[in-house]
Amino acid sequence: MTQTPNNLAADSWAIADLLRGDFKQSQYGRIILPFCLLRRLECVLEATKEAVLAKQQEIQTMNLPEEAQEKLILRATGGLSFFNTSKMNLSKLGEAGIKANLESYIQSFSKDARQIFEYFNFVEFIGQLNDANLLYKVVQKVRTIDLSIKAVSNHDMGLVFEELIRRFAEGSNETAGEHFTPRDIVRLTTSLVFMEDDDALTKPGIIRTIYDPTAGTGGFLSSGMEYVHELNPKAVMRAYGQELNPESDLAPEKRTS
Repeated sequence: MTQTPNNLAADSWAIADLLRGDFKQSQYGRIILPFCLLRRLECVLEATKEAVLAKQQEIQTMNLPEEAQEKLILRATGGLSFFNTSKMNLSKLGEAGIKANLESYIQSFSKDARQIFEYFNFVEFIGQLNDANLLYKVVQKVRTIDLSIKAVSNHDMGLVFEELIRRFAEGSNETAGEHFTPRDIVRLTTSLVFMEDDDALTKPGIIRTIYDPTAGTGGFLSSGMEYVHELNPKAVMRAYGQELNPESDLAPEKRTS
């Protein structure tokens, strides 16, 4: 049975039960959001993991700068913009030495993906979880959540992330509306933006670029791409955006589209 985004968000937020007593409520989101994102990235990369490891081993002796290595390894990802060269995943970290193993796993992501966890000071929280003897328990909880693209579309993953941000904002006494816009409003706005071009968008060879200067969790970007693909499945779409709030800018739907 397919879970709804709210149910998936509730499963992810259930990690808070483990944190209660050792961490403040305002800190829950700083732990749950990056763990949820880590699991999503891991699930997305699973299909091309072996190809990436093979490519990484192939270029290891070439003594190339990191940027050049990343460009070569990205060719093995099947079109993704990130990768991970570790043989580990959340299920293989073990219990003994889990802190060092998890930190190594995160450092094995490509540069842009690593920056996601730097925004959250994730390594610092990993240390705090380890000191509280909670790191292994949290990892075991997170690794059981199925966040593969087959189980959760990019659209639904965006809804999951937005629900987590809403709960995070409420716990921090912030305004959740600063981070995302309700999807019914997003869909209406997208329709209004594109309605004058509906006929043109159905023609062969259409290429469109979408840019959102205040992207939030990427809802307008993903909705725009979905709108055009509904009119023309063969249309080529490229999405770009920027965001002031780091927590919003890390939305999985933007990283895996």
